[in-house]
Amino acid sequence: MSVVRDLHVLLRFRNFRRLLAVRLLSQGADGVYQIALAAHVVFSPEKQTSATAIASAMAVLLLPYSLVGPFAGVLLDRWRRRQVFLYGNLLRALMASATAVLMVSEVPDWLFYVSALFVTAVNRFVLSGLSAALPRVVDADRLVIANSLSPTAGTLTATAGGGLAFVVRLVVADSDAAVVLLGAGLYLCGALASLRIAPELLGPDRELVHPRLSTALVGTARDLKAAVRHLAAPSRREAAWALGAMSLMRFCYGALLVMVLMLCRYALAPGPDDGLALLALALGISGAGFFAAAVVTPWAARRLGPGGWIVVCAVAAAVLEPALGLSFATVPMLVAAFALGLITQGAKIATDTIVQSSIDDGFRGRIFSVYDVLFNVAFVVAAAVAALMLPPDGRSSPLVISVAVLYGAVGVMFHVKHHPSPQLSSPL
Repeated sequence: MSVVRDLHVLLRFRNFRRLLAVRLLSQGADGVYQIALAAHVVFSPEKQTSATAIASAMAVLLLPYSLVGPFAGVLLDRWRRRQVFLYGNLLRALMASATAVLMVSEVPDWLFYVSALFVTAVNRFVLSGLSAALPRVVDADRLVIANSLSPTAGTLTATAGGGLAFVVRLVVADSDAAVVLLGAGLYLCGALASLRIAPELLGPDRELVHPRLSTALVGTARDLKAAVRHLAAPSRREAAWALGAMSLMRFCYGALLVMVLMLCRYALAPGPDDGLALLALALGISGAGFFAAAVVTPWAARRLGPGGWIVVCAVAAAVLEPALGLSFATVPMLVAAFALGLITQGAKIATDTIVQSSIDDGFRGRIFSVYDVLFNVAFVVAAAVAALMLPPDGRSSPLVISVAVLYGAVGVMFHVKHHPSPQLSSPL
């Protein structure tokens, strides 16, 4: 297989292997920590979990990406990236250990969330630094391959870390704190792995850093504003509508995820441990849908165009989501998890393609920063809306129907904007 061959070629680069080890350990720890946090918030037997608590946890996990992400590059261009991996993972190991202590202590919930917020905020610096450092460890001919395979390997490792957290929680130790400590250990291993890389190897080059930090931060804000103006130009309207459609579909997926969490906790399983196992199964099946989207989308986008594929995804979701979701039963929920995983990821791949092909190269990075903010904020807002609509057991027909209507509206609006009527599009 070409993927295996490409990976074999990349692994000949010693410093790429070392950087990849830092990525795998760091993202594996992320998977462990995030699942432990979700299990503590949702599936602790001593807690009567609410949708509001789930929304709070999602805000802690995702908002740091949105608030810190656009500005992370400014600091990464001033700090030695090897040191970011070393001290960032050491800090996360320390804060994850603090989270474990807070889990077994009688402390206010806000203190627990603050510790988790620090862990996830540092994550953006580490992930951005890993991407920025890649050109330092592979040659130009292999950079595209490295950019494709390295983040994919990290995502798979994060998923494996989540699976490991489920196994430890259900089989080895019935303690969320123990799982968090496992994550802290992996963060520590990531910090130690970074010591195998020379401090100056990963950059940045100090002589290339000219503006003062305050000037660079203000410039970043100004650049993001310029990116939004660039996106609003008539010639890039399709990209703007694609980002809007994807944000709304992400909102739908987020609201449904909160509902599934509540169903697994209270309605579809006899106890918290059974509910946690059911959630693990649902997330695994949804992940299989994400993988299927990577296989199906290139074929579908060639025949329908990326915009046409977004329309198909949205309309399919509008039909399948209520058909499978209104029963609030286990098997239809699992089928819906696969279908919506495929639909959501398929639409995202198509959106990425539209943005990459429509946006000028000089604005592409900034547009994707805006995309990242929209993507995560939509998820957090969805969790907040779901918290207002969901009853204690998670069964909410109004939520299911509202999400279906929103999916349908996305499909219709994007179809109209993507295929305007001849009378409107013809010149006067």
